[in-house]
Amino acid sequence: MENEPLRQPAVAGRFYSGTAQDLKREVTGYLSCEHGPERAIGAVMPHAGYIYSGAVAGETAAAIRIPREVIVLGPNHTGMGATVSVFPGGRWRMPFGDVLVNDSLARQIIDESELFIPDEMAHAKEHSLEVILPFLYYAGKGDFSFVPITLSMISRDECRILGEALSRVIAGREEEILLVSSSDMTHYESHDSAKAKDSDAISRILDMDPDGLIEVVRRRSITMCGIIPTAVMLYAAIAMGATQARLVRYATSGEVSGDYDQVVGYAGIIVN
Repeated sequence: MENEPLRQPAVAGRFYSGTAQDLKREVTGYLSCEHGPERAIGAVMPHAGYIYSGAVAGETAAAIRIPREVIVLGPNHTGMGATVSVFPGGRWRMPFGDVLVNDSLARQIIDESELFIPDEMAHAKEHSLEVILPFLYYAGKGDFSFVPITLSMISRDECRILGEALSRVIAGREEEILLVSSSDMTHYESHDSAKAKDSDAISRILDMDPDGLIEVVRRRSITMCGIIPTAVMLYAAIAMGATQARLVRYATSGEVSGDYDQVVGYAGIIVN
């Protein structure tokens, strides 16, 4: 349609390769896992530059059977737009082509809770969803549409309300739907400190305990940027009957850069 929203890439050529050929080579080089892809209700994937987080994101995406409808939840780093921003329709342009935003699914989500706001501004310069999109695209053979949602800081009760609203929407759809939370873990601490703090946060996710995740992140001052998207994903997954989670891979940027004094942590997790 002539007037449908078209989001241009914000970080192509910086966080990932800016040409279709190079990006495909880059992403597919990371798409490997020991076991065949499994059905998942939810997942956590990192969103840093691919040189640092690509191996974790790729192994996680490769371990999941990517369905034809995906909801992607990410933090709002820019402060722009609505607090809970649902991109309402149209397409997202990427180096390999356009990815369709599922407007019917987006509308159902917006109608399910007044906390969901149709908004494009929060997505214009935000990288957290864009960076994981190529992994979903190539792991899913390009056959999917998605709904991008960014979240700023909201309360625990609002996280639960949003998660349960998403679970109701998903239950009413005929298609299988995957929920993906985009998050990096601890930022700019030593490798040992980041690993210890992140282990505490990851253990709460593996215990399917969003309340405990929010509590430990706040109590230990863990700089996990996607705490809110991950909590919302967990509340939704639990309402949908998920009972377990597993860590696919954890790493820090220090393992690539050799700088173990100031690292960022990355975790790939599958919930089912």
